[in-house]
Amino acid sequence: MPPEALRAVDVRKVYHGRGSPDVEALRGVSLVLRRGERIALLGRNGAGKTTFLRIASTLLIPTSGQIEVFGHDVVSTPETVRPLIAVVPQEGKPFFHLTPREQVYCYLRARGLPREEAKARTEASLEKMGLDDVADRLSVTLSGGQKQRAMVATVLATEAPLLFLDEPTIGLDPFARRAVWDVLRDLTRKGCTVLLTTHYLDEAEALSERLYIVEEGAILFEGTAEGAKRQIGGTLRVSIENGGNHREQFASFGQSVEEGNALHVIMEPARVHEIMDVALREHLSATVGPVTLEEAFLTIVGRSIDAE
Repeated sequence: MPPEALRAVDVRKVYHGRGSPDVEALRGVSLVLRRGERIALLGRNGAGKTTFLRIASTLLIPTSGQIEVFGHDVVSTPETVRPLIAVVPQEGKPFFHLTPREQVYCYLRARGLPREEAKARTEASLEKMGLDDVADRLSVTLSGGQKQRAMVATVLATEAPLLFLDEPTIGLDPFARRAVWDVLRDLTRKGCTVLLTTHYLDEAEALSERLYIVEEGAILFEGTAEGAKRQIGGTLRVSIENGGNHREQFASFGQSVEEGNALHVIMEPARVHEIMDVALREHLSATVGPVTLEEAFLTIVGRSIDAE
């Protein structure tokens, strides 16, 4: 097997509408997932994340470009690719007439797992997702969060070499989200590769080893969360109360942004003592905190991840 679990080269997708302009959902996306990595694909609604996942999982044909999964082309050899992947689709729902236990077990059996192994994985997955108490209830009677956990449990139980998760923790409470994180970390330790999309930037930072930021169908950034922060000038934010009138005195320390009367300076840790000395000399109150991935995303994309 090649070292890459997935390789995408110049992938483009254009949707042609009747009597309306064409929509270019992907504009030359290229990315690589190495085996055993957890990668986050970040972007606003409509940025192209789901379109990419649908192409990579053999559900959609690209207009041009190529995606290979473990060396197999997803367009010309989808029957070879499908046993190597498993997908949690965005807003997917379990079969309403099955219980979570039946849902997970039947899916594993359909993928060719022997009865005993399918049974053991089903029980383990339901336990990890906290579904023991509702495992034998029809899915139609479950809450939205319980249905989402059942979908995640179904896919994680496969332990497929490559997992695609499109907003897997949407609607989950904080405890369930962290249960998903723990399972994904465990699976990558076993050699699985994970590509997930998420709107939760804390999730992307906590879970991903690398991330890609996509906007309007194009990759704007590739690297680590720390790398994204450094790209905007540093990993620390110094907030100076009433610092707006003293902006020139803080200009040499890094990129600064005014918010009301406050001045926020993005900088590296090495000069923090210097900027605090300046603030003290000017009798200004200053606080220090880490730059967040949300601030990096906002600077790179030019708008919030929740902006329409």
